[in-house]
Amino acid sequence: MGAVFKRELKSYFVTPVGYVFLALFYCYAGLMFYVTSLSDGKTRLDQLFSSLIIILVAVIPILTMRTMAEERHSRTDQCLLTSPVSIGGIVAGKFLAAFVVYLAAISITLVMSLVTWIYSSPDWSVLLGNITGLALLGAAFISIGIFCSCCTESQPVSAVICFAALLFVTFLSAIGAKLPFEFISKIADKLAFSERYYAFTYGIFDISNVLFFISAVFVFLFLTVRVTERRRFS
Repeated sequence: MGAVFKRELKSYFVTPVGYVFLALFYCYAGLMFYVTSLSDGKTRLDQLFSSLIIILVAVIPILTMRTMAEERHSRTDQCLLTSPVSIGGIVAGKFLAAFVVYLAAISITLVMSLVTWIYSSPDWSVLLGNITGLALLGAAFISIGIFCSCCTESQPVSAVICFAALLFVTFLSAIGAKLPFEFISKIADKLAFSERYYAFTYGIFDISNVLFFISAVFVFLFLTVRVTERRRFS
């Protein structure tokens, strides 16, 4: 797994993917920080964290589109699958590499928190809760992106599928609200990633939301392993 992790992490910075992802995220986060905080003289960052879910839906597909699809397209997947590393180790290595790049992106929120500290003392427990929620949301999004990537050998197709999937899981509560059955709407609210994430931005650190995102990560990585195993023996 370590070898896969190192190779994948390096690949993000020998190709434009890592730089494009970081640049887009930093630009959007900086703009929203100015709009929601600096321009109005506010020191609260809850609106900033709430707005970041939009850019994640847009840029996570860029980060994950190549993880599995590139191996199939370049026909190097069979060499990788016959290596001493287990399929679970391969998937975990790719996930961790993408997650490290993602953590580098969201670390900018720590800098923004320090900037607000110049003007007033922020509630660090709430800020750390927000950053934790952002990290968990990103981990779940990345696992979905890797699963989408393993379902095709085309990176653009992977990105489009991932974008559609992230839109669906993010705004599931809004979709459920349009349905005539109340019980479906309640289920949609429970499964909507946005509702789970916004709880963090409101300053509510609910362990059930933490477990929800961790479970989502394991489910989609497990599905990725199973799909890859099926292809290996087909």
